[in-house]
Amino acid sequence: MPARAEFLFHDLHPDTENLLDDVLSGLAQPRKSLAPKYFYDAVGSALFEAICTLPEYYPTRTELAMMQASAGEMARLLGPRCLLIEYGAGSGRKTRVLIEALMPPAYMAIDISRTALRQCATALAAAYPLMRVAAVCADYTRPLQLPAIDISASRRAIYFPGSTIGNFTRPEALAFLRHAHAIAGPGGAMLVGVDLKKDFARLHAAYNDAQGVTAAFNLNLLTRINRELGGNFDIGAFEHHAFYDADEGRIEMHLRSKRQQQAIVAGHTFHFRAGETIHTENSCKYSVEEFQQVARDAGFTAERCWTDAEHLFSIHLLTNVVQTTKMP
Repeated sequence: MPARAEFLFHDLHPDTENLLDDVLSGLAQPRKSLAPKYFYDAVGSALFEAICTLPEYYPTRTELAMMQASAGEMARLLGPRCLLIEYGAGSGRKTRVLIEALMPPAYMAIDISRTALRQCATALAAAYPLMRVAAVCADYTRPLQLPAIDISASRRAIYFPGSTIGNFTRPEALAFLRHAHAIAGPGGAMLVGVDLKKDFARLHAAYNDAQGVTAAFNLNLLTRINRELGGNFDIGAFEHHAFYDADEGRIEMHLRSKRQQQAIVAGHTFHFRAGETIHTENSCKYSVEEFQQVARDAGFTAERCWTDAEHLFSIHLLTNVVQTTKMP
């Protein structure tokens, strides 16, 4: 029998201190906000997986179908013996499609959620015993040093599925892609999912599902603050509010206060007016040309783009072209 793949876990402890600092800072702003990366505790990760199966939520099933149709071509373009680096662990369904086509010697998952990260890495290590698996618990939106993996790789290939790039504002997306460009390194590549601009009704339904799963996902952020930071938010006094801002080209998700109230977190008191919101997430939508321009501004070459028949979603292959200097 083949040897089981080595499963290395590197915990860079991204959560507790950053969560407290970011919550206090975000709630102290004139327009209160909380970072969406903190959605993904164990409950939040499970709720997001449930969102991905909802009939209104088109991105997951659309992207998965695209991966199933085009993973072979993607693998050929990435080439053999890549070190596959995934930002965000998730359920691993789309990742497995890519792994089956690419068969990389090593895979590294980077995620802020320990629970989701361990589940994904453990499952992949068991499913692909000849592939070396590493898991890094870290905030991939911030600079980090990747742990060494003892393999000979032809290039680094970053995989960033699920349209998570849309959670960044345009300037934040540019900064993030510049960081990814540095991580990929000379000759490296990035495969990234990007949600496309489309009609308002479809977008509104995707973020305001009839079953209320997205609402529960949003409100769970306050539950997490109460549990981990000793907050006293009255969860029932807030409601999910999501809408499309056509000028900004994005869905905005908020938690809206139903009444005048206050909440205490780590000894700090925060006051809310009736109707005041906490901005919890952006989900920016791009045209193909808009995203490719951001990628070029970050230093990438936009090498290839796949879209579905309805033009709902796109997957982009970006490359970090090695510049050579000709001898005189």
